[in-house]
Parts: sequence; structure tokens; C-alpha cells
Amino acid sequence: MTTGVPSSTHPARPRRSRLRTFLPLGVAAWLVLEIWLLTVVAGAAGGFTVFLLLVAGFLGGSAVVKRAGRRAFRALSETLQQQQGGVAAAGVESASGSGKSEGNGFLMLGGLLLMLPGLVSDAVGLVLLIPPVQRALGRYTERTFERKIREASSGSLGDAFQQARIHRPDGKVVPGEVIRDDAPPAGPYPPLDH
Repeated sequence: MTTGVPSSTHPARPRRSRLRTFLPLGVAAWLVLEIWLLTVVAGAAGGFTVFLLLVAGFLGGSAVVKRAGRRAFRALSETLQQQQGGVAAAGVESASGSGKSEGNGFLMLGGLLLMLPGLVSDAVGLVLLIPPVQRALGRYTERTFERKIREASSGSLGDAFQQARIHRPDGKVVPGEVIRDDAPPAGPYPPLDH
């Protein structure tokens, strides 16, 4: 029961994020661009040439993904062997594994983009295979991630939930207070089937 608080006939609808708004449009524009570019290249060089380009991209991308996966597995097994051998992770790094897993994520992403059918995704995948690009993107990603962590750590998790609750209410909120007796009721509890 609420008193003195008028309830809204139209509940507050949360704002849609920019990512949810523009991601489908971006994917649709990318697909249209890929199809248009494939038809232009097929008209200029022939359909068989486009087919060979797509097959070569898939095979090259699968080789890159396989190589990146092997590097990641090798780095993981070396790390596990070092930890099981009692070597402190902060103290000693092996010379063979010091920089091997640095660009594995971008290497694998580049391989996956090569495997996708399309010339734009192949071009982006090839750019991601260049080591200086991988290092630059890695530094940018690391700085962005650290900045987001610093912003998020300014308060506690409860503060973040409270702020989200204030800005995006999900349902009716009834102001009130709970009064609880500390002593349990005497005697048997009433049945719950009422």
C-alpha cells in the first residue's frame, strides 16, 4: 500500500546505449560494403578470381589462427612449468617466452578476419598481422583498460549499484521502512498455505 506517492502510468524506459543503437547499423553497412566490393572485383577480374581470393584468405587465416593458438598454448605450458618448478613469476622470465604471447590476441583476431569471406575484412586482418600495429593497439588497449579500471575503482560495488539504481529504475519504488522484532515469535509458526 502506498500513500502520498503518485504512481506513473508510463514506467520510465531506460535509455538505449550507443553501442546497441549503432552496432547493427555498422554491421549492415559493413556487409553491404563487402558484397559491393566483391561484385566490383568479380566484374573486373572474374568470379573465379574472387573465389580463389576467398579460399586463399580462409586458408591463410586458418594457418594464422593455428599458429597463434600453438604460441598461446606453448606460453601457457611454460608458465605452468615455471610455477610448478617453484620459480617466482615476477623474478625470472625465460628468454624464449618473454615476448611470444604479447600479440597473440591481435594475431588470432587477424586470422579470424582473414577467414571471414570479404575483402575489407581480409585487409583489416592483414593489417592486424603487422607487429608494430599489434604493439600500438596493445598499448592503446592497455591504457584504455587501466583508465576504465581506475574510474570504476573510485567507489565500491554497492555504490555503483546504487548509482545505477537511481539513474535507471526498474519498476515501482515504494518508500518506507521495515520494522523487525529481534525476538522470534513465541509458539509454533502459523501454516504457510493461507
